[in-house]
Amino acid sequence: MSRILIFDTTLRDGEQSPGASLDPKEKLQIARQLAVLNVDIIEAGFPITSEGDFKSVSSIANEIKGVCIAALARAVEKDIECAAKALKHAKSPRIHVFLATSEIHRKFKLVKAKEEIIKTAVKGVKLARKYVDDVEFSPEDASRTEPDFLAEVVEAVIEKKKKT
Repeated sequence: MSRILIFDTTLRDGEQSPGASLDPKEKLQIARQLAVLNVDIIEAGFPITSEGDFKSVSSIANEIKGVCIAALARAVEKDIECAAKALKHAKSPRIHVFLATSEIHRKFKLVKAKEEIIKTAVKGVKLARKYVDDVEFSPEDASRTEPDFLAEVVEAVIEKKKKT
């Protein structure tokens, strides 16, 4: 039977609106309500970005049970390690690894060739799997990524997840 999972990004994406800012206490209050609503996955934040975001993810991971708690991390070792540390007390932790894949991001943001993007994505997923069983991978700017390359990146990540 198919099941739809509710993945809520309010605590991470919600702050990207102009003028929106939540402190750790407010984020914990929202997380409590999301748990009451039976949300399946709460993306609690992006721990590497600030001490406040790290504290928010940590407190949510420590208190909220019965819900998967996710932390966002670039496919970078320090991000992934920080996310794992913030999720240390989560009963059901997830690290959400992302990496830009579009040509414009490869050329001007990351300055990496396609082969390097694939290696970086796989390495990031592999590292995250050392800390948690539940790893999500997102190709940033996927809609502008060449379809064949996007498939290649995603297939490489899936293969790595199977092997670890």
